[in-house]
Amino acid sequence: MTQSNASNRDWMQRRRAAVANGVKQTHEIFAARAENAELWDIEGRRYIDFAGGIAVLNTGHCHPQIVAAVQEQLARFTHTCFQIVAHDNYVEVAEKLNALAPGDFAKKSVLLTTGAEAVENAVKIARAATGRSAVITFTGGYHGRTLMTLAMTGKVNPFKLGFGPFPGEVFHARFPNALHGVSIEDAKASLETIFLNDVEPSRVAAIAIEPIQGEGGFYVAPFEFLRWLRALCDKHGILLIADEIQTGAGRTGKWFAIEHSGIAPDLITTAKSLAGGIPLSAVVGRAEVMDAPLPGGLGGTYAGSPLACAAALAVIRAFEEESLLEQARTLGEHLTTRLHALQKQYSAIVDVRGLGAMVAFELFSADGKPDADLAAKLVRYSLQHGLILLACGMFGNVIRILVPLTASTGLVDEGLDIIAGGLRELTPAIGKAA
Repeated sequence: MTQSNASNRDWMQRRRAAVANGVKQTHEIFAARAENAELWDIEGRRYIDFAGGIAVLNTGHCHPQIVAAVQEQLARFTHTCFQIVAHDNYVEVAEKLNALAPGDFAKKSVLLTTGAEAVENAVKIARAATGRSAVITFTGGYHGRTLMTLAMTGKVNPFKLGFGPFPGEVFHARFPNALHGVSIEDAKASLETIFLNDVEPSRVAAIAIEPIQGEGGFYVAPFEFLRWLRALCDKHGILLIADEIQTGAGRTGKWFAIEHSGIAPDLITTAKSLAGGIPLSAVVGRAEVMDAPLPGGLGGTYAGSPLACAAALAVIRAFEEESLLEQARTLGEHLTTRLHALQKQYSAIVDVRGLGAMVAFELFSADGKPDADLAAKLVRYSLQHGLILLACGMFGNVIRILVPLTASTGLVDEGLDIIAGGLRELTPAIGKAA
């Protein structure tokens, strides 16, 4: 138990002595309690939470309906291992996900624990279904921290440093990113180059893409490109995987971000906000593809935990009863309106983007280069003024906003005012001397 007189500094000293150095901590504070979009540290200081545990808390901290569902399940039983003794919550979550996933075809799901585990299993399922081995992903993509998902991840520092060699037959195409000079045609050409130089299409099991890159910088995959990718996969018998670990569970104003493009992938991976903070992930996909692995080929000791499944059902109910998909769209419009206004004031903001409430802005220096230093300073300033904020991107120069969808407009504006104050202090306004 945390002592009432403990300080963040004291706990940081203990943390450094006890916890492996490789576990990064962005903010040197320790949580005491949290509610909806607010968090209080052990020293009693209040923070507005614009991070949401990295997109895990779309329904906010300690949503009453989710807490009640977990408490009720806790009183029934905590664990059976679904492969040994099944439980109804698992089946209900699978039914819900099958209904929510796009595509006019029969679907099945497997429940797991982490996002990386979902991506790993999507690759296993794709290989079993196609009899092929190769996988193509994209530059800037993030798919997890296991060796296979690190091989798929398109960013070296810090994720891959010192951990190689990685599994083979994973190839990276260019992600279309106009701001950084990669056109849709460039991205298409890079896939054709992979087929020409590295692996023939008939050996590719799957192409995996984030509809919006999360850790990579909140770049939205152009819908035109996603539709082209669907056609490419159909042409060559390749399975299309939508990695929705960060985008899914309603963040973008639809349950799955891929829905915005009008296409249906063969497999979808989801996690993070699916269970409102209780570890749960899933792979959802075409029934015949999902059934390719033999019995015993999929699963895990804690996969589809009874507590997590109870939480997930409560999350889905909250979305339905509180119209949270509509709220995600409304919140996204409010965020982008205010950020565009800031962009007109500060030339350092070169782009504001996102879908629904998955919103970010990108910072450049006066010489036209990504400004990671300004992003880091803004994150520090925000914490000092009571706002938990996160940077991301290939160059560390993107500020992402993942405030719970349940946050009030007043609270969101309070957080945005802190960001505005940070920009005012840290960078010159347009038309003013530095």
